[in-house]
Amino acid sequence: MAAGGTDMDPEGPGAGERSGGLRTALAGLTTRGRSFLAAGVAAAVCSYVLGQADLLRVGLLLAALPLVCVAVVYRTRYRVAGSRRLAPARVPAGSEARVHLRMDNVSRLPTGLLMLQDRVPYVLGPRPRFVLDRVEPGGRREVSYRVRSDLRGRYPLGPLQLRLSDPFGMCELTRAFSTYDTLTVVPQVEPLPPVRLTGEAAGYGDGRHRSLALAGEDDVIPRGYRVGDDLRRVHWRSTARYGELMVRREEQPQRAHCTVLLDTRRTAHFGSGPDSAFEWAVSGAASAAVHLLERGYAVRLLTDTGSSVPGRDGGGGFTGSTHDSAETAGLMLDTLAVVDHSDGGGLSPAYEVLRGGGEGLLVAFLGDLDEEQAAMAARMRHRTTAAVAFVLDGAAWSRGAEFGSGPDLEDRLRRLREAGWTALPVGPGVSLAQLWRQADAQGATRADAGSRAVGGMTGSWT
Repeated sequence: MAAGGTDMDPEGPGAGERSGGLRTALAGLTTRGRSFLAAGVAAAVCSYVLGQADLLRVGLLLAALPLVCVAVVYRTRYRVAGSRRLAPARVPAGSEARVHLRMDNVSRLPTGLLMLQDRVPYVLGPRPRFVLDRVEPGGRREVSYRVRSDLRGRYPLGPLQLRLSDPFGMCELTRAFSTYDTLTVVPQVEPLPPVRLTGEAAGYGDGRHRSLALAGEDDVIPRGYRVGDDLRRVHWRSTARYGELMVRREEQPQRAHCTVLLDTRRTAHFGSGPDSAFEWAVSGAASAAVHLLERGYAVRLLTDTGSSVPGRDGGGGFTGSTHDSAETAGLMLDTLAVVDHSDGGGLSPAYEVLRGGGEGLLVAFLGDLDEEQAAMAARMRHRTTAAVAFVLDGAAWSRGAEFGSGPDLEDRLRRLREAGWTALPVGPGVSLAQLWRQADAQGATRADAGSRAVGGMTGSWT
């Protein structure tokens, strides 16, 4: 996705709009110009002290040259317009985006030597600078540069700055455009295998709780006629029965629901940077949300603070139809691009949201859990038809070890599994796709065990 550039004119004198006085132009003297001016003044003083008229002429020439250059740059009256285009405007962390700059000379005079530079945050790389030679009237110049960031975020690009200079390099005036663009660096999305991820024991359903969508086939249950209804949908048998016009109601097809829960508590994650546990959780939430949207789920992103994306609406924060899945995925990625640690101490706000509408599959990316928060997470399972938890092993991440979960983590995982969760520990360097398959296998095992238990109970009663 590319962001369209917007025409813009530089502000200030030297580019068609003269603001400020001669003092502003004098402030643009370069080191060379100031040296010439100082040398001219010194020569004039020496000529007065020594009584040398020729030295005075030299001093006046040295002092006049930078002043003439200031006047020339100050009175320059050409106009230029610029545009910036990002390709793409949204990139995953660690990927490159290309920024295209275009300068147009919209005046009737040719320009002199121009220096073009764009202001970018330091995390995107060095500040790009370009030297443009003479641009003819009505001409254009196009340049481009690349930016890259390993850190998520929204980064402003701009303002674009144009530096005007005289041929002798005595004076430089910098004028800035007023338009900014924004580069969004979203979390990396890992492709996930198309597994079922049921995760529930027997008797809990298939984990794909469904809800009403927007349109569908006819339902045999009629309703009263409303202004604007198609008369071809009139159900005459019901009309004769109820004595008023009745029309066939549309049966609305069902769509699977899923909530992706991201634990952002500052106390639940250790370390910082692209390889930290928190960044793994953010990337995992992005991968799961995009994968489930592609499979046709109505997905919402929920954090421990209780905020959800899409926002709370009549659909409980879920997407409305399959047609807006791409837009919803972009909205979730933009949200995850700027998500940061929360100062919350528990998961109770997220539990309250799930209690108000927590149907469907629940996929949670949790940090370190104490006994109280593990009990809170266990209660979340009873509000959903299936639940899968990826619990980050803080001790392993702190020491950089992939395996070796401590007894506390094993106790938390056991409590979640007893509540019906499919719970897996996460250490550094583990692929989410691998854990995704393990969650499917663990859920299938639990379902088989539940089926055998139900069969055994049935046999004991016969």
